Amino acid sequence: MSNPGEPEVFGQYHLLDKIATGGMAEVYRARLTGAMGFEKILVIKRILDSLAKDDEFKELFQTEARIAALLSHVNIVQVFELGEHNGSLFIAMEHVNGIDLARLASRARGLGEFPVNLALFTIAEVLRALQFAHSAEHEGNPLNVVHCDISPQNILLSFAGEVKLTDFGISRAAIQQGNQDVIRGKYAYMSPEQVEARPLDGRSDLFSLGIVLYELLTGRRLFKARNRDETLARVRRAEVPSPRSYRPEISEDLEEFLLRTLSRHRDDRWANATDMFDALAQLIVREGHRATNNDLAAFLREVQEHVPASPAATVAPPRRTLAPTPIVVLAMEASPPPRTLASPKVTLAALSGEWASMIAASDGEIWEGGDGAMLVCWTVSSGFKEAVGRAVRTALALRRATSAAGYRLSVGVAPGVARLQPDTRRPGEGWELAGPFYLARWMMNLSAHRSRVLLTEVGARQVEEGVSPLGRIPIQGNKYINLYEVG
Repeated sequence: MSNPGEPEVFGQYHLLDKIATGGMAEVYRARLTGAMGFEKILVIKRILDSLAKDDEFKELFQTEARIAALLSHVNIVQVFELGEHNGSLFIAMEHVNGIDLARLASRARGLGEFPVNLALFTIAEVLRALQFAHSAEHEGNPLNVVHCDISPQNILLSFAGEVKLTDFGISRAAIQQGNQDVIRGKYAYMSPEQVEARPLDGRSDLFSLGIVLYELLTGRRLFKARNRDETLARVRRAEVPSPRSYRPEISEDLEEFLLRTLSRHRDDRWANATDMFDALAQLIVREGHRATNNDLAAFLREVQEHVPASPAATVAPPRRTLAPTPIVVLAMEASPPPRTLASPKVTLAALSGEWASMIAASDGEIWEGGDGAMLVCWTVSSGFKEAVGRAVRTALALRRATSAAGYRLSVGVAPGVARLQPDTRRPGEGWELAGPFYLARWMMNLSAHRSRVLLTEVGARQVEEGVSPLGRIPIQGNKYINLYEVG
């Protein structure tokens, strides 16, 4: 036993402080001392006492050590020893002096959006690790390693700008024994085939890495939902909103790269980590997103200086922690009729004035307005059904008034949520192209070809009659939406 205040003696190691506790093990920063003043700081990961006699978890723990020990690569955390002390299994591994990507992304929010070049550099470094792991061999035989737990928490960043992949605790490999059909890992970062317990290959890891990149670039969770079942359902569907709708500076080529990486069917993704790395490297050069280890190190220092490493630092800024407010959004635009028909009876300015009176009567609020175009919102206080019904009735009345004035009306209605700032009663910067605002505008543009009020599937469920399905319509890449029309 160590004296209070002194490091715990654990075999030949001294446990200096606890870094983390997970579902399977505790992780400590430790010191190894030797002759002539030799000293090395490393990490000890020891299995939890409650699992020390559980054969399944002991096998998982040993598998992590065996696989990681065979993967000696600059972008993979190195394992030095698998041992046992006083009945407790442990792994001694490389200490990465830095933070994980999840903490960096959280702390960096106060400085704005995550830099595109550093996001792509980080992902490229992880791809180097996966290139090596996926193609690794042991005694001339392929290991067929699949990490199965690619997530921001398992991507470590050193203050020197190194990027290292860690935690092969639930990885699959040819050397592994026992049941490999159990679903383990972080649900929000799984591939569709992983949540369905189908056979896995390296393309599953690439899908998970695509989720990490998507969330880094957009600042939004892709599949995470309120509960496990809903999260798994989202992963199975693999419906990916356009990242450019959240961050317009993302190029079409980068969006295409992301959407291919996140294809639901793995045959539509990159064939392997090498192909994905090559495509990303070409994109980085073509668009000038070059970054180095030094750039990443400088960014880590900037984040550490501006956001102290304390519990408060991991809390998102106020705009991220505001409670979501249910809203219904209506986007509309009037256009003149073809020249073969009669000229409009009033000006667009006069028509917009009539619109404003009708919207006020329906308790709607005009968030954006101009001659012949408006974005209207209803804040939901007693359920979506009443608010969507009011928005649809208003949309139909607006269409009649617009037609009577000699114009055609394009209109889309989308229910959703927004985090409203208490001072402005508007969402944070960039709201115009996010969530229901983006969908309502997109449907408005599609409505121009049909002269009908278009609704999302969620909205259609709130309307009792007069709604008919339009079909499953592609938005971007492999993103689809079920649309309905009214009138």
